[in-house]
Amino acid sequence: MTEGKILGKMISFIIPLMCTNLLQTFYNAADMMIVGLSAEKNAVGAIGVTNPVLTLFINMFIGFSTGTGVLVARHLGAKNDNGVSKTVHTSLAVSVILGVLGGAFGIVFSRVLLVMMGADANLLDLATSYTFVYFCGFPFVSVTNYAVQIIRAKGDTRTPLVILSASGALNVLLNLFFVFVCKMDVEGVALATAISNVASAAALVAVLMREDGPCRFEFKRLAIDGDSLKNVIVIGLPAGIQGALFSLSNLIITSSLITVDNLLKPSGVDYAPVMSGNAAVSNLNSFIYTATNAVYLASITFTSQNVGAKKYERIPRVMVCAYAITMSVGLIASTLIFMLHRPLLSLYGLYDGAEGTLEHIAYQTAYTKIVIETMTYFLLAFMEVGSGVVRGFGKSITAMVIALCGSCLLRVVWIATVFKVYQNVASIYLSYPASWLATGAVNLIVAIIIYKRAMKKSRTVPVPSI
Repeated sequence: MTEGKILGKMISFIIPLMCTNLLQTFYNAADMMIVGLSAEKNAVGAIGVTNPVLTLFINMFIGFSTGTGVLVARHLGAKNDNGVSKTVHTSLAVSVILGVLGGAFGIVFSRVLLVMMGADANLLDLATSYTFVYFCGFPFVSVTNYAVQIIRAKGDTRTPLVILSASGALNVLLNLFFVFVCKMDVEGVALATAISNVASAAALVAVLMREDGPCRFEFKRLAIDGDSLKNVIVIGLPAGIQGALFSLSNLIITSSLITVDNLLKPSGVDYAPVMSGNAAVSNLNSFIYTATNAVYLASITFTSQNVGAKKYERIPRVMVCAYAITMSVGLIASTLIFMLHRPLLSLYGLYDGAEGTLEHIAYQTAYTKIVIETMTYFLLAFMEVGSGVVRGFGKSITAMVIALCGSCLLRVVWIATVFKVYQNVASIYLSYPASWLATGAVNLIVAIIIYKRAMKKSRTVPVPSI
């Protein structure tokens, strides 16, 4: 990453990572598709409404695993083997502690948050059941995240691809077993997810134990090094806080969607059409997000390694390559979803019905989300890369502040103003591209400023290659 042309190496890094993300997303989508075939009509909407709650706890307790990836990559770039080893063992120890805490907090508070969002009746009961089972396996989610960050930081994206693909396949098989054989619904897919997370965590730790280099993990060396922990927190905690606050803003948005759902459907009806339509497209959009997220992670890793090696002159080409790749992926993927939206929505049991029917409401919600949010997803890709470069320079607090002001705060203000006037799904979905555009522009400007300051400090002349 610190020598030679950048574009080819970045693509080689991204492709296995992108395949991993897409396969994982496919398996998660299969969860929703399979549970949609169960006897419970609200199952898809219930899983969809849990997403802000799950991501809130994931980001709050294990979101700063990003700091592990940045720190390991930086030590590798600087050839500091001792620093790598201390970071690896500290991070995995922390992952277990935070996983247990996160699981406990999730079990206690998830239903409270769902009620605050406005979920009630059958939707609330199903969502609560799903989150309870999920959080029982939360420690293994945490270990998996930290182990993946360590392996990817050294440039190996193929190993996580193999392991996460295998655990994802196990997840799908278990989904089929629990839903069709055991006649379960949301509890079945949650249990399948928990078991597959146990398998992936065990396999990833086993890979680290067989490492020959500084990333090798040994149980006897499992301890928390103060300096390593401090550096991981300094870099990663802002990312975790940012993600948690993003989730809080999404809680507000989900609450607004529930409000619209209650306005549109007849009283006394358990089925939540707006939530079902929104959940289906959110699941489709996750394919775009995970694909572009691979480029975001690459921008962090490539920037971190070159910063560690003090080769700041390579950063502009890292940025150009990352922006070009991620925007291309975002535009192509969103166009495909728009063109194929009818057959894709049918996979989630969504078909257009007569005007005023619950089926029509669900389908129109999904179509509106595709037109407004999916078709502008390239703006999110633009925002993510700029944030990745800023984080790669070690300026996580700066990236956090930008994201909080440009995305979280803007969305909250939008819901408090625009949505109050226009209480429909279109006004809610418009908050996404508006926040992505604002945050992306600021991230780009800040990344350029940080780069220029680094170049001035190092007094090197930029001679980038591609």
